[in-house]
Amino acid sequence: MGSMDGRTALVTGASRGIGQRIAERFAAEGAAVAVVARTAEPGTSALPGSIEEVVAGISERGGRAAAIRADLTVPAEVETIVTRAEEALGPIDTLVNNAGVNFYGPALDIRPNRYALMFQMMVHTPFRLCQLAIPGMIERGHGWILNITSKQARHPLGPPYPDWAADGCVPYGMCKSALDRLTTGLAAEVYGTGVRINCLGTSGLVMTPGVAVVSPHTPDNTPVEPDDAMAEAAVVLCNSHADTGRIAYSMELLGRPFPDGPWALSATY
Repeated sequence: MGSMDGRTALVTGASRGIGQRIAERFAAEGAAVAVVARTAEPGTSALPGSIEEVVAGISERGGRAAAIRADLTVPAEVETIVTRAEEALGPIDTLVNNAGVNFYGPALDIRPNRYALMFQMMVHTPFRLCQLAIPGMIERGHGWILNITSKQARHPLGPPYPDWAADGCVPYGMCKSALDRLTTGLAAEVYGTGVRINCLGTSGLVMTPGVAVVSPHTPDNTPVEPDDAMAEAAVVLCNSHADTGRIAYSMELLGRPFPDGPWALSATY
């Protein structure tokens, strides 16, 4: 018996990285999982991983999953995600807004189209998916929303400012700050309905396929986080009946120390 037996989860950005790990862990805990991302098939992205591969792996291990291909920067496609997932697997009672994107560089140099794309994927789309999923959760009397945040959402203390405050992540941090506020605000609005809404971020570097792309832009000497920490923390928060409106970080939530070495470039996913 798993901790999520009989549940149905929807995880965005689940073709690789943290989203894939959360989807696979939820399936191992007994949930049926809608695996959502833009990359449907192997070899159609510059990065490894696809939703078809993730679903195949879950199925091979005896789990139940469905591939839901959608571009999360296109509002018309976002509108269909919850309906398609529920048609395939049944009513959604767990939503993980994980998909993200970052363009590093000084805030004054970020092109408007990139800024708009980041906000669409990491703010507007999670907001809309919450609007689409929460009414059904309220009707059924239970549900869990988990928004994946970042320590980049925190305000840097200064002056003088720490090095990380000028590492080219201002728009990304703005998006994650908005996601944090969405989480706490929605948690307050639906409090007492049985729907719990929380944020979860990494405590350190997670070795995802995207790290090779972003690591040259990030400072040194931050510990590497174990691969399973985010997925384990996600299971904790998506089974809790007490936590809501919480902004948590994986290793701290789990009470786990960082392992001794290796130390690596700092990135937050």
